[in-house]
Amino acid sequence: MAQNTIGAAGITRDARSRYRTAQREEGGAHGAYEGETRRSGGTPRAEVTVNRAEAPADVAELLAAEGPVVVRARRMYDGERLVQLADTWIPVDVAEAAGIEQVDTGAGGIISRMAEAGFSQGSEAVEDVDQRPATAGQAAALGVEEGELLLTVTHVGRTAEGRVVEVTRHVLGRGWTLRYAVPLD
Repeated sequence: MAQNTIGAAGITRDARSRYRTAQREEGGAHGAYEGETRRSGGTPRAEVTVNRAEAPADVAELLAAEGPVVVRARRMYDGERLVQLADTWIPVDVAEAAGIEQVDTGAGGIISRMAEAGFSQGSEAVEDVDQRPATAGQAAALGVEEGELLLTVTHVGRTAEGRVVEVTRHVLGRGWTLRYAVPLD
């Protein structure tokens, strides 16, 4: 079983296993981050706000959304150290059906609630990783200089039928390693 490593040296985010149901729900974890952080000996904590707002243009296009969507904004910590900012945009009909407009979404988090409501994210998710300059707010929160390049992971979750049901943008603080596996044949 692949695990994340959290410690003074940094964090490894292992995309090979983090979204599997057993990993997201292990020990009552409320999602991938909580599960992987606990398995590695860390102390996960998240501050979550939920509201309805317009999505950024690129996200609205992916969601095929016209008008407000549900936005889950999270500040994710290991103990007292803020390690990432994660914003998730979800179509209103999906959020309402899955009951994920409250802060606590229960074991497995929003991906499990979506699956229970008939919006399972199929057999794969696509994640784009790039570097983006830290905004003033991101810099202040993550303890970096404004404009410093930060790793950003944009996760796009689709149903087996191809409907995009979530877009999450993870902005990572310093010290992260991203681990992926790719087929060689």
